[in-house]
Amino acid sequence: MSAIRLTMAQALLRFLDNQYVSIDGVETKFVRGVMGIFGHGNVTGIGEALERSAGSLTYIQGKNEQGMVHAATAFAKQKNRLQIFACTSSIGPGALNMVTAAATATVNRIPVLLLPGDNFASRQPDPVLQQLEVQADYTVSANDPFKSVSKYWDRIVRPEQLMTAAIQALRVLTDPAETGAVTLSLPQDVQAEAYDYPASFFEKKVHYMDRRPPAPEAVLRAAVLIAGKRKPLIIAGGGVLYANAMPELAAFAEAFGIPVAETQAGKSVLPWNHPLNVGGVGVTGTLAANRLAADADLIIGIGTRYSDFTTSSKYAFRNESVQFVNLNVSAFDSSKLSGVSVTADARAGLKALHEVLAAANYRTGYEVYEIAELKGQWNAEVDRLYAAEHEDGLSQTRVLGVINETIDESAVIVCAAGSLPGDLHRVWRPVQPKTYHMEYGFSCMGYEVSGAFGVALAEPDREVYTIVGDGSYLMLHSELITSLQEGRKITVLLLDNHGYQCIHNLQTGNGSDGFGNEFRYRSQDTGRLTGNYLQIDFAAHARSLGAKAYKASTAEELQEALEQAKKETVTTLIEIPVVAGTNTGGYESWWNVGVPEVSVSEKVLAAHEEMKRYTGSVKLI
Repeated sequence: MSAIRLTMAQALLRFLDNQYVSIDGVETKFVRGVMGIFGHGNVTGIGEALERSAGSLTYIQGKNEQGMVHAATAFAKQKNRLQIFACTSSIGPGALNMVTAAATATVNRIPVLLLPGDNFASRQPDPVLQQLEVQADYTVSANDPFKSVSKYWDRIVRPEQLMTAAIQALRVLTDPAETGAVTLSLPQDVQAEAYDYPASFFEKKVHYMDRRPPAPEAVLRAAVLIAGKRKPLIIAGGGVLYANAMPELAAFAEAFGIPVAETQAGKSVLPWNHPLNVGGVGVTGTLAANRLAADADLIIGIGTRYSDFTTSSKYAFRNESVQFVNLNVSAFDSSKLSGVSVTADARAGLKALHEVLAAANYRTGYEVYEIAELKGQWNAEVDRLYAAEHEDGLSQTRVLGVINETIDESAVIVCAAGSLPGDLHRVWRPVQPKTYHMEYGFSCMGYEVSGAFGVALAEPDREVYTIVGDGSYLMLHSELITSLQEGRKITVLLLDNHGYQCIHNLQTGNGSDGFGNEFRYRSQDTGRLTGNYLQIDFAAHARSLGAKAYKASTAEELQEALEQAKKETVTTLIEIPVVAGTNTGGYESWWNVGVPEVSVSEKVLAAHEEMKRYTGSVKLI
């Protein structure tokens, strides 16, 4: 057996460079490259390997470890999980900075490979710089927290262990039912140790992502349940997009007259103006979708994990006879809400269900006008919100209307946290699939700018916009510099409403007078943050980093700035002051956040009683 002598880090890169995935006969190189920030824990190991032996892997220099993992996650999400970047960091703080982003990837079922440096396996230079010493268990390092946020975790303490670990890592990364963050902890001494690896370890490996067909019995069980229902509602999640099952979803809905509601991850599965698309559902849903959900006697969940925002903390489904059919590639998700489970690829499952229901001549009991009337009412409401004026300045919904009507239909918008996801889920009008990129599984503040850079890497021929609040921008915007460095233009649409206004609204809606969420100076009178708003020149900040920048305080200025931004060839920021509290409302939804049962505030006690009114009407599933 022939062997190749390499360091563990060199062998890892050579292995990754020869991994491919295949679906529907189309083969794709799986690992595009490595994003990294070097420190003493990885620069002489994997850093040397990237410098001298990277093969065809691209290296991208991150500016913040969390940010670069968000970028890698967004890249993989936009690529429908068919291509990834790995991310490497030094030990200690560099590694721990990636944990939040690892959780973001895992919650959203997106593959990302993390390669943090680790303590010396030999334990001879002990403790090394940045080493975490756990006196009761000396095998624990700063990388152990990755265990709780990874779908697979391993520590390579001998160079030959790489072979088993790498194979298992790729198994998880390429499995649509199991994928998420995978962490291989790399002790800094072992990265540089050599081993005679078998040449076969580096041969081209194709991971076949065969579409998982549903069991015929499962299809029959689901079809029998559907056939007995008059008012079903489809809830389409991100799994529809990842399976590229949009045509099958449209055909299924149209054949049987079933309205389609969308999760945040599923939005854009159908054009907004499709007759059966009733928009977002749940806490951030449309009035049309939420009314249909409340009356539905059957929910057909396709590729959704049923988060509490999708289900309105289970308040959304108020029909006493409501039941669930769940089509999902993951058995964990298809078994939720005591539903009839069809564990399969979304495309394959839809085709199978379509065939059986068509043979049974199934048709829903909706009246011809019913869905169209609800949809028409909602369209009129969006038109109103898009035109909403405010005497103190731009309303948030007016801003979104101008943006939606000005940018190209093929452009991708990216968002993640604050009040913007709620507004976008309700009022954004996408025409093309994969133009709405929302991270709302973890709703991780700081994903927005990094995620836009990742999308720009994945979609070099599209304009990419991130719509971000001032709070999220201040939390993490470092990969804006990486976008400039890599020549990948993104346009940052920064809505400045002076703080964490989404949570401020949540506070005041549950009995608070407002505390700790607005960006205000500390008042000498109250001793709290109740003074004037902080004044921050975000446009000047962006220019100082090398980006182009504009400021728009009116709808006309915003439209002009958007047109100018299209002409720019480098990353551009548009600062847009908006009036706080001008976001959309609940539209017959509810979110259970837990309100104190005991308080000195009568308003809080009243809010608790209101919460009990809702929880009393929730169907326990």
